[in-house]
Amino acid sequence: MISKLCNEVFERAINDYHLYNDIDKAYENPFEEGTFDNVLYIKCWIDTAQWHMEDEIRNPSIDPVEALKWKRRIDSSNQERTDIVEVIDSYFLTKYKDVQPLETARINTESPAWAIDRLSILALKIYHMREETTRANVSEADLNQRKGKLAILLQQQIDLSLAIDELIEDIQNGEKYMKVYRQMKMYNDPELNPVLYNSKK
Repeated sequence: MISKLCNEVFERAINDYHLYNDIDKAYENPFEEGTFDNVLYIKCWIDTAQWHMEDEIRNPSIDPVEALKWKRRIDSSNQERTDIVEVIDSYFLTKYKDVQPLETARINTESPAWAIDRLSILALKIYHMREETTRANVSEADLNQRKGKLAILLQQQIDLSLAIDELIEDIQNGEKYMKVYRQMKMYNDPELNPVLYNSKK
């Protein structure tokens, strides 16, 4: 099942990141270059580093200049995230290119890669919520509330994993077909963002 592989790789990437807990730490990918596992690891490492960037920018006492620096790093990270999602979709497009969809085949609301993107973020939520269930100096009521949230996240992981596996199975069987629209993020493109192209004048 593809979701089992995703969840295992995501958990490893998150645990590896937190050995250092350093946004600037360069990752050492344990999986062979060019493999699907390798791409999944990169995907989750990007997400994990960005999770902590988002924490930094929410510091209520942050200097505005410093906040702007974080905002630009987050924008850059978001572009990397989008790019790697498209690599994942390309993997599935290639893998199932010879599958002939049935006449009754339907398109899914999102591509497999964007569902896997949500699975990566969910793995991060689970990791950090689990941390919150063991915090010291927190009331029993608060801890119980966090444990309840963790239980919901874990159930969501089960449900999303199943949905991804069923989507892939449907694509394999020709019951659903992939149609990928590349993300056309205009605000990062110097030829499409008017603030950027007007600044050249």
